Amino acid sequence: MERREKIINFMNNNRVLSTTEQAMELLNRYNGSFNIVTIARIKGKISEEFLRKALDGVQRIHPLLNCRIIETPNDLKFITDETEKIPLSVVYPSQKENWQNVVKEELNKTIDSSKVLVRCILYKNSETDYYLITTIHHAISDGLSSINLQAEILKYYQAIALGNSIDVDCLASIPPLQKLLPKSMQGNKGVIKGQWFLLKSKFKMLLHQPKQLNLEKTVSPEFRSSGMTHRFLEKHLTQKLIQLCRQENTTVQGALCAAMLLAVTHKIKTEKAKKINVSCNSYVDLRRRLKPPISEKYMGILASFITSFHQIKPQMSFWELSRDVTQNIELGLKRKQMFQPLIMFRTILEYYLQKNEQFPITVAVTNIGRVNIPATYGNLEIEEISFALSNSIFEKVFTVAAATFNDKMLLNFIASKPSVSQDTIEVLADDVIDCLEVVCQ
Repeated sequence: MERREKIINFMNNNRVLSTTEQAMELLNRYNGSFNIVTIARIKGKISEEFLRKALDGVQRIHPLLNCRIIETPNDLKFITDETEKIPLSVVYPSQKENWQNVVKEELNKTIDSSKVLVRCILYKNSETDYYLITTIHHAISDGLSSINLQAEILKYYQAIALGNSIDVDCLASIPPLQKLLPKSMQGNKGVIKGQWFLLKSKFKMLLHQPKQLNLEKTVSPEFRSSGMTHRFLEKHLTQKLIQLCRQENTTVQGALCAAMLLAVTHKIKTEKAKKINVSCNSYVDLRRRLKPPISEKYMGILASFITSFHQIKPQMSFWELSRDVTQNIELGLKRKQMFQPLIMFRTILEYYLQKNEQFPITVAVTNIGRVNIPATYGNLEIEEISFALSNSIFEKVFTVAAATFNDKMLLNFIASKPSVSQDTIEVLADDVIDCLEVVCQ
């Protein structure tokens, strides 16, 4: 069931998209690339009527949910006039369809940003077993915002079910990310640093020549899709991994990157190769690194990345590689490297869209860590919650989105198909989990 009524213009949020937001709209046009799909498994009986009202509630509260995107001759702009209600569809399982297939469809479906920037699916497994699936445009959200949005939907659902009002004030709009950056990254200085970042990226690619997954099939961008598979790490192993990371003077992010890099290396390694150069994109939450810090209650794309380069040698241990990744991330944070690409992000993206074969990333890891949202909302209980970042456009990159909820790590693995086959994605995901399980024994 889907409703596409117009919403009331509660707050004027009309403005030109920032360079990062523009890049995400360009990516959205490639089969929904980089949009975020969030999946919560919920126990309890859900009323479609109450859920519809809860979606209307969150849309009133968050200015960016009231926006749509229009293209003018010179710019891409957010406007609030005539934005539609968040579409809600109800899906029932069939023999050929399960929740993962629904998620895969969402990962490969462009958001019609001229109408609304988020959509919602209620997958009804049984009368008391549901999956709440939201797909949100990356121009208005990051992984943390997408998880928090689900919690807000359920919070307002609970209030409505109890007969309470959810008439609350709309949150104030936060400035676009480019205006929140340090002064040294704004204006002409920021442009120069963005250009320098692109030049350094080209140089590092030539210097390190990082290996990537082999192309299994070559097709033009419009025929690519985002493949996905879901895995998890049992509670006792998740806790063991966190404990071991502390002991080994590394981080869970470093451990995930190491497992991903080793899985890809194992896949592409030849007998002649003694050393393999690889690279890793680690996504970074910017909220607490901005001045003043931005509260988690605000939606937006408040994340960036740090790229690290590594050489994997035959006798290199898992923990040695994990520490190497962690040290590179810490050095990048100290040097504020996560700010450098943002002021020219659209230009950088357009360069790599034209020269896709030069995109120098072996693996990408986005890990929001422990999910700090309630599990219970009246008669509803979240059993699991995770997210996935779509990618059909960039071939040969193996990506994972990780979140830890109720002490269990949930992981969604992504790669561009058919450049990388679904079978290869499954094998790589198994190798990552096997690697983590072995080091936790």
